[in-house]
Amino acid sequence: MSDTVNEALLSRLILAEKVARAGGEKALEYFHHRDTLVVETKHDLQDVVSRADREVEQMIDQQIRAQFADDGFLGEEYGLQEGTSGYTWVVDPIDGTSPFLNGMPNWCVSVAVLHDGVPVIGVIYAPTYQECYVAALGQGATLNGRRLQVDPARTLQNHVTGFGANSYVSPEEVGKILASLLEAGGNFIRIGSGALMLAWVAAGRVVGYYEPYMHAWDCLAGYCLVKEAGGWYHPFNTEGERLLKGAQVLAVAPGAEADLKRIAGL
Repeated sequence: MSDTVNEALLSRLILAEKVARAGGEKALEYFHHRDTLVVETKHDLQDVVSRADREVEQMIDQQIRAQFADDGFLGEEYGLQEGTSGYTWVVDPIDGTSPFLNGMPNWCVSVAVLHDGVPVIGVIYAPTYQECYVAALGQGATLNGRRLQVDPARTLQNHVTGFGANSYVSPEEVGKILASLLEAGGNFIRIGSGALMLAWVAAGRVVGYYEPYMHAWDCLAGYCLVKEAGGWYHPFNTEGERLLKGAQVLAVAPGAEADLKRIAGL
């Protein structure tokens, strides 16, 4: 990595952690007063949004724009703003909106940075846990400053796997995936935030995370974290309009990689 690229990456890494933390603290204020929020639906009755999501995203966008006006920006709530620098920020202001609105702690702010389509920065901040996961290409991954490294001895059979699904996936397909996982000797957990579960893969809390259909803002920060912690992820197509469409998401520690690839049909 050249000094110029390294400097550009590190300056964005500092800002990514700053905006993730600031966004998380703003979201936490709304969380403590969630009974005042008006809840709206998007794709279906399970896909919800509130003023908290929109205002957190706007705040993060404004802070990024003030420092890197030429960077692109993709947010879950307001879509894609093209940039000219080769860098694009991909943000989910509150991943796990349903847990958030229902008073559960399993939600987070997810901030990724792409360089020429590759996730080179990932920051996931979970305010209710006061946990900040940070990674950058070639710099490793940390949780509250502590280095993360996946354990190669953990497998599908001796650990738990994270799983997520939504109405883009048929109930029959969900059942088939989970049956295959259980038949292989595994077990699963679902918490309602795919981004946070990807961070948990990097932290070794789950051995892998699989979701048949997931968007870029949900997974790209987590992908960077998992890779820098020594895991593997299934590439997400970030070219052109593909960045705006959902895709299969899988991130996994080495000991469960073969099993989960097979279950996912990869």
